[in-house]
Amino acid sequence: MAVSTSAEAPIPVGEVSRLIGGWIDRLGAVWVEGQITQLSRRPGAGVVFLTLRDPSYDISLSVTCYRQVFDKVADVISEGARVVVHAKPEWYAPRGQLSLRAAEIRPVGVGELLARLEQLKKSLAAEGLFAADRKRPLPFLPQLIGLVCGRASAAERDVLENARHRWPAVRFEVRNVPVQGVHAVPKVIEAVQELDALPEVDVIIVARGGGSVEDLLPFSDEQLVRAVSAARTPVVSAIGHEPDSPLLDLVADLRASTPTDAAKKVVPDVGEELTRVRQLRQRAYRAVSGFVEREERGLAAALHRPCIERPHRMVEEREEQITALLERGRRTLGHLLDRADSELTHTLARVVALSPKATLERGYAVLQRADGTAVRSPDEVAADEALRARVAEGDFGVRVEA
Repeated sequence: MAVSTSAEAPIPVGEVSRLIGGWIDRLGAVWVEGQITQLSRRPGAGVVFLTLRDPSYDISLSVTCYRQVFDKVADVISEGARVVVHAKPEWYAPRGQLSLRAAEIRPVGVGELLARLEQLKKSLAAEGLFAADRKRPLPFLPQLIGLVCGRASAAERDVLENARHRWPAVRFEVRNVPVQGVHAVPKVIEAVQELDALPEVDVIIVARGGGSVEDLLPFSDEQLVRAVSAARTPVVSAIGHEPDSPLLDLVADLRASTPTDAAKKVVPDVGEELTRVRQLRQRAYRAVSGFVEREERGLAAALHRPCIERPHRMVEEREEQITALLERGRRTLGHLLDRADSELTHTLARVVALSPKATLERGYAVLQRADGTAVRSPDEVAADEALRARVAEGDFGVRVEA
């Protein structure tokens, strides 16, 4: 229950410690899992002191147990081992310290660890953290590479030497952190987040050499997996050797089998790129040369065509044809005119021959009455009737005698 205090009515430190101890005493025993960071077994002492740490968070608790409790597992656990402890919280009032009094200690076996990792793997996969569409492509030539690795480690040397051998101008931003033990997870997370916050860093490599399953456990930690998933910068996982497969490999944008392989996948080889550029230049030269040669052949063939060598030849040929057609047309028209003239002459001759005037010119005359009708029979006229006689050169009047 809350204690009523004020600046005017405070309570002593001893009372506060006693109250805290009373509240803690009400807590029952709990099962706690953690990693042993410190182990103190003094010869002849009946109590063993341990420090139990949560690898995912920077939190530790002191644990005490009787020697006979620890002796049951003394041969199988040491500093760095993961254990499950059945303990009751205790408050040491004189120093104001919280500790756990262990009644049983159980080491966490490799099989159990692998089973937990498999369960965590399924849980994170169900959230989509390992989905392929979340993978980001790596830049072709990163200007600055972030490297998270152990200090003076073989992994750091492999990455730096191989990358600089492939591309001498490559630059690195290195963060040396613990890569195993209780401090590994928070330090690796801190380094990844720090490098991810730098805008000039194009890709981040998390590298570590090989080790046992327990040594590689920090790289299967849920908090680290989520931190890498949340990073904006592409992350390359280069943990252990080819058979090793921590969960970091699944969430990273690219998995490298070894740190050396990470350097090869992140940095292009300058020799290979120069060879590729040379091949592309040769290919482009061949393509352009082939195109120019084809066009030259086509132009030469076009220039050798008769219409290009003698461009007026077609006009000359057409001129001759037009002249021949013109002469033919003139001849045809002349023949037509001559024929028409001959026919007209014959027709005119026939007309003249059949003309009444021609008959009159031969000495004949046409008698016409006053109304202009021709006299064809003597019975058509009467005595003393005046008629007109039409001859070739004119006409004159005549009178009918009885």
